Amino acid sequence: MKDTQQAIAEAFVTARRDGRALSTYPGQAPADLGEAYRIQDCALRFDGREVLGWKVGKIGPPLDAQLGSNRLAGPIFDGSVVIAGEGQGPQMPVFADGFAAAEAEFLLHVAPGWNGAVPSDDAGTRAILDAVHIGIEIASSPYPGINDDGPPVTASDYGNNYGLVIGAALAGWETVDFDAIEVRLAIDGETAGQATTATMLDGPLGAVRFLLAHLAQRGIDCRDGTWVSTGAVTGVHPVRPGQHVLASFAGHGTVSCGIVAASSAASNSGA
Repeated sequence: MKDTQQAIAEAFVTARRDGRALSTYPGQAPADLGEAYRIQDCALRFDGREVLGWKVGKIGPPLDAQLGSNRLAGPIFDGSVVIAGEGQGPQMPVFADGFAAAEAEFLLHVAPGWNGAVPSDDAGTRAILDAVHIGIEIASSPYPGINDDGPPVTASDYGNNYGLVIGAALAGWETVDFDAIEVRLAIDGETAGQATTATMLDGPLGAVRFLLAHLAQRGIDCRDGTWVSTGAVTGVHPVRPGQHVLASFAGHGTVSCGIVAASSAASNSGA
C-alpha cells in the first residue's frame, strides 16, 4: 500500500512540475481521508519545496459524517504565494486541461512562536494571529476530476491548491466581525458569487483551529508561523486561462489576478 501511495504522489508532483494534465487518477483512489493524507505526506517529501501555508476546504453533508471531518487541508508552497500591491493583478497559472477555479478567501497568519496548544474559542484564536489579509486562492490540479471524485481524492493532491494571492491587510482584524463583510467574486466583470462567512461552518477562525489540530495529528510543526487560507466565502468558481478575477470585500478593498495556463517553467518555480 505504501508503494501505491508513493506512486500516486510522485505522479501528481511530476505532472505539476511539468505543467501537464492527468486524464485519469494515477492509481487506486483513496477510500478515506487517512489514506489521502498519507499520499499527501508522500508528495510533500518528494516535492521538497518549503510550505508557507495551508488551505482549508469545506466537506459538506453527508460526506462530512461519513468521513469524520467537515474540512480538509492542503499545503501552499513557497513560490506559489504572490503578494499583490495596490492596483496589481498578478498572473496566476492553472492547469488548462485539468481543474481550475478561483476562490475569495480571508487569509489568516498564525504568528511565529505559537506554543502548540489549539485555542478553544475565537478570542484565543485571534491571540495567536499576527495578520489577516483579503485574498484569492487558486484551486487547480492536473486531474480534472479532483473535486468530482470526493474529498479524499481532493486531499490527496494538495487539497487542490495551486497558488495564493495575498491582498491588503484587513483593517481592524483584531475585533472585526467577519460575518458582517459582504464578499463578491467576479470573473471578467460578471458576478460569480456573493456571500458572507456566516455560511462557513464556524468561520475563518474556526478554520484556523481545525488546521492546527489537523497538523498536530499529522505531526507537522508550524511553530515558525503559517498562512491559513480559510475557505471559499462565495464558492468555488471555475476559471480558464485568459480570464480576470476580482474579489471584493465590502469596506476592505479588492484583490485581483489574471489566469494563465501553467507551463513547465512556472510549475517548477511553484508560481
